[in-house]
Amino acid sequence: MAVGKSLVKLDWLTIFLYFALIAIGWVNIYSASLDDSATSFWDFDQIYTKQLIWIFLSVVLIIFILAIEAKFYERFSSIIYLASLLSLVGLFFFGKTISGATSWYSFGGVGLQPSEFAKAATALALSKFLTDIQTDIYVFKDQLKAFMIILLPALLIVPQPDPGSALIYAAFIFPLYREGLHFVYLLLGFFAAALFISTLAFGFWWVIVGVILIAAFIFFRRRKKRPSIFKYSVIVLACIGFSLSVNYIFNNIFEQRHRDRFNIVLGKETDSKGIGYNTNQSEIAIGSGRWLGKGWTEGTQTKGKFVPEQHTDYIFSTVGEEWGFIGSMVVLLLYVGLIVRLLFLAERQKNPFSRVYGYSVASILFFHFFVNVGMVTGLLPTVGIPLPFFSYGGSGLWGFTILLFIFIRLDGANSYYGI
Repeated sequence: MAVGKSLVKLDWLTIFLYFALIAIGWVNIYSASLDDSATSFWDFDQIYTKQLIWIFLSVVLIIFILAIEAKFYERFSSIIYLASLLSLVGLFFFGKTISGATSWYSFGGVGLQPSEFAKAATALALSKFLTDIQTDIYVFKDQLKAFMIILLPALLIVPQPDPGSALIYAAFIFPLYREGLHFVYLLLGFFAAALFISTLAFGFWWVIVGVILIAAFIFFRRRKKRPSIFKYSVIVLACIGFSLSVNYIFNNIFEQRHRDRFNIVLGKETDSKGIGYNTNQSEIAIGSGRWLGKGWTEGTQTKGKFVPEQHTDYIFSTVGEEWGFIGSMVVLLLYVGLIVRLLFLAERQKNPFSRVYGYSVASILFFHFFVNVGMVTGLLPTVGIPLPFFSYGGSGLWGFTILLFIFIRLDGANSYYGI
C-alpha cells in the first residue's frame, strides 16, 4: 500500500516527458548510426543497440533511485559531493584517454565519465549548503563558499581537458539568484560575456568607445540625482582593464581549436572543410529538412555520414533533416515543457532543499539544451556539450537520469499536491 501511494505522488507528466525525449532520441540515434555492417537488429556492436541497453539499465537505475528514502539525498549530500570530487581527482591517475581527453574510467571495456555524475553531486551539495540554518546568502563569506562548491569540480574538469563540461557549472548561478544572490552578479556575468564577445568581434578600441558613450549617457540621464563621477570612472576603468585582457586570454589560455571555432562563429574566418566542417554540414542537414523533413532513415546527409559523430553532440541535425521544422519544434517544445515543469515543481516545494535542487536541475538541463542547439545550428561555438536524454552515451544518460529522478523522488516526498 505504501509503495502504491508513493507511485501516485510521483509527477507522471515529468516522467512522460523524460521517456518521450529518450524514445525520440533513440529513434534518431538509430538513424544516425545505421550502416550496412549490422548483422541483425540486436547486433551488440551497433551504437543504437548499445544505447538501448543503457536505456534499459536506466530504468533499473530509476527504480533504485525512487526506492531510496528521500531524506537520504539531503542527509548524505556532502559525502556524495566529496566522492564525486575524488572520482574526478582519480582520473589524473587511473583515467583512460579518449579523443585527447582523460575523462573516463574503463571497466571491462565499458567507459564511465565521472563529470556527468558530478553535476548531480554538486547540485545536492549546493542545495544542502544554501538551506543550512547557518548560511546567509547575503553575506559575502557564504557567497564565496557557495561559489567554491561550484568551482571545485569545474576546476578539476578543465585540465582533462574538457572545457565544455566545466562550462555547464555556470548554470548554478540561477539557483543562487533564486535564493537571494544579488542581481548584480547575474548582470556582471552577462555583461562580462558580452564585453568578451564584443572585443573579439569589433576590437578593443571600438568597445572602449562604446563603453564610454554608454557610461556618459547614463551619467547625464541621472545627473539630477547627482551620480558619483568616481563610481562611474571606476566602472569604465574596470571595463577597459577586462577588455585589455580579452586578447591575452583568447591567445594564451584558449586552445587553437577553441580560437578557430570562435572566429568562425564571429565571421572572422571561413573554414567549411576544417574546424568548421561539422557545423557547416550540420547546418546543411537541418536546412535541407525544410518543413516536414525527408523521412526517418532517409536523410541524405545522415545516411552519407557527412556530419562526423552525428549520434552524439550533433544528433539534433538528424531531427532537422529527417523530421523537418515541425519535428524540430516538437522536440524543442518537449524540452521547454520539461524545464518549465521542473521550475513549477521546484517552486511548490515545502522543503527548501528540494526547491534549490529543483532549480539546479532545471538550470543544468536548460544550459545543455540551449548551448547544444545553438552549437548545432551555428549560433554558438562548438564546445562538446551533449543534448540531454538525446545524445548517445551511457554516462550522459545515466548522469541526467540520476539528476532528474532524485528531484522526482524529492518532489514526491515534499511537494504540495493538486496540480
